[in-house]
Amino acid sequence: PSIHLLPLICFRVTGGVVVLRKWIAGGVCTCLVRLDGKTVLITGANTGIGKETSRELAQRGARVVMACRDLTRAERAAEEIRQTTGNGNVVIRHLDLASVYSVRQFAKDFLETEDRLDVLINNAGVMMCPKWLTEDGFETQLAVNHLGHFLLTNLLLPKLKSSTPSRVVNVSSIAHRGGRIDFDDLFFGRRLYSPLDSYRQSKLANVLFSRELARRLKGPCKQRSQTYSQVTTNTDLRSCLTCPTGVGVSSFCLHPGVIRTELGRHVQGWFPLLGMLLSIPSLLLMKTPHQGCQTSVYCAVTPGLEARSGRYFR
Repeated sequence: PSIHLLPLICFRVTGGVVVLRKWIAGGVCTCLVRLDGKTVLITGANTGIGKETSRELAQRGARVVMACRDLTRAERAAEEIRQTTGNGNVVIRHLDLASVYSVRQFAKDFLETEDRLDVLINNAGVMMCPKWLTEDGFETQLAVNHLGHFLLTNLLLPKLKSSTPSRVVNVSSIAHRGGRIDFDDLFFGRRLYSPLDSYRQSKLANVLFSRELARRLKGPCKQRSQTYSQVTTNTDLRSCLTCPTGVGVSSFCLHPGVIRTELGRHVQGWFPLLGMLLSIPSLLLMKTPHQGCQTSVYCAVTPGLEARSGRYFR
């Protein structure tokens, strides 16, 4: 009897795995908005969800600027995206978020050469690496995941403001829930270094930065919608209208899900058992980079999100 039941058991197990896999995959951004004439900047865009986000937005017609540390890998990724999307307006620029000098130089060049910036996606990151210090003396995870993006965003705000309505999208992680920011010892100079605690701190910093940026950008601004011009020609009245996000720049934060990327390459060194689990068929139960980029794309293109500036998406 057990032999006869085997096909039924296999069928049910397979069906269960398929259902679980579909649930883990999460939602898909179904918005059909085009981005022709728009410029999108994505950090860490040569691999993982950054690369897939670049591909998705290039398919919508955007000029995509891929900001990457490794220009060789970046050019390979950019050429692949150009070929698969038919969008030749995909460019690469060097950016090392672990270097304050590199961030400042990148921002200077961008402001001087690019006409606009409609969407900034702070996607790059490192996860649970050993205790490394950057050239500026900052602990690497906080430096790359938060401080570099914090500086980059603030330096590019003039371009974002001149391109309104524009958006800042910060890729965080559900790990922020266990985070605690120790303002007296941000770089683990006195306390014992924990790669997980450091990662959680940096991801919590992403969330707090997104909310505070949204709060500071709220206020009165001029509406440039043709609808208002049709309603009234009174310049004073139009200048008193208020945008949902004040200056017209929205800020969002998100958790993309658990994804099969290179981001977890340091995990096995700290947690061998977890590393082993991540290297076997359990990978089938993790999101693909394409599935993982959907929340980033959603926050970048979905109309009407301006009223939710400062919110956390997952």
